[in-house]
Amino acid sequence: MTATTSLSDAMILQPTSSSWLKRYYGARALFSVVWVALAFTIGRGAGVGIALLVAYPLWDCLANYVDAVRTGGLRRNPTQALNVLVSAVVTLAVVVAIAVRPDLHAAIGVIGIWAGLSGLLQLSTGIRRWRGARGQWPQILSGAQSILAAAHMIARATSPGSVVGAADIGLYAAFGAFYFAVSAATLQFTR
Repeated sequence: MTATTSLSDAMILQPTSSSWLKRYYGARALFSVVWVALAFTIGRGAGVGIALLVAYPLWDCLANYVDAVRTGGLRRNPTQALNVLVSAVVTLAVVVAIAVRPDLHAAIGVIGIWAGLSGLLQLSTGIRRWRGARGQWPQILSGAQSILAAAHMIARATSPGSVVGAADIGLYAAFGAFYFAVSAATLQFTR
């Protein structure tokens, strides 16, 4: 580190750093696998299910923030900066939705809307990173699929006779885990 660089500058990796992206995508995949396992097992209980519904967008907010900071900062990563904001607002909206309507329909609807917005932002981030980083095609596919999954979640949330919960988000999260794992593997095994 020279006299002209600060510690924070030294901690920021270049946007094309495959070692950072490999670790980041691996961590995202691992979180999603654990989340899915919990959603389909103990997440069917009201308390744990609610905690999982709040944790999912909160994790996305934190993960996007760390990734943006590690790859040049929020200003250089506008899609991730917006995703941080959207995910933070959605986390609060899920809490409010659960307080207002404890049957979780409103919360699933909010998460459905968020899936569409965050999917669009993930798609945009993947496209923006395409030239400078490998392993982006799964992120682009994942973003596009999230937009489609949003319609399914919103349909479930607006179906009056349906019983909804964290498991309704489980398949969406499982595909997210798959795409993050494929991105990490692509970065690990390609040159």
